[in-house]
Formats: sequence, structure tokens, C-alpha cells
Amino acid sequence: MNLERLPNEEKLNLCRKYYLGGFALLPFLWLVNVVWFFKEVYFKPSFTEQMQMKTYVQRSALGVLLWAVILTTWITVFQQYRAQWGEVGDYLSFTIPLGIP
Repeated sequence: MNLERLPNEEKLNLCRKYYLGGFALLPFLWLVNVVWFFKEVYFKPSFTEQMQMKTYVQRSALGVLLWAVILTTWITVFQQYRAQWGEVGDYLSFTIPLGIP
């Protein structure tokens, strides 16, 4: 999609949709929102919708960061303690590693 061809109102609408879509447990939409609209918000000349778009981009970046921290924490805890959790750890595993932990 070429954002250069869209009017500013449509950019704001698209930015808002990606921001709200991230709340549906789709943090990848927040990442796309930040990447696509970062240049529009911080490097383009001012336009009326820019402040609201900046809010959506900043909040999307915060959401991506928060999701990354939560996911990294879960992966670390799961890999460290899966064997100690016994049966529960096995049920949470997609594949059960063979051998002694």
C-alpha cells in the first residue's frame, strides 16, 4: 500500500484501525502501525490529523514493547521451569523433548 496516495483523513482512519486491531491480541498490527506511520508522524510537515496519528503510533509502540517483554518473560520462565512443572509442563508443550532435562 502506498501511503503517499492516501489523503490525510484516510491515513488517520487506517492508523486508528491498526491501533484498535492490536487490542484483539494481534500485536503485530501495532508493529505494522509503528513502521508504516512513523515517517508520516515524525518527518512530514504538520497537518491537522498528525497529532492524533502520533498518539496512535506512540501507543502502538508502547503496546509492542509491552507484548515483547511479556512474551520474552513467558518464554524464559517456561524454558527454565517446564521440567519442574511435570505433567502441566508437558501439557503446555507443543512437542515433548526426549531425555533427561
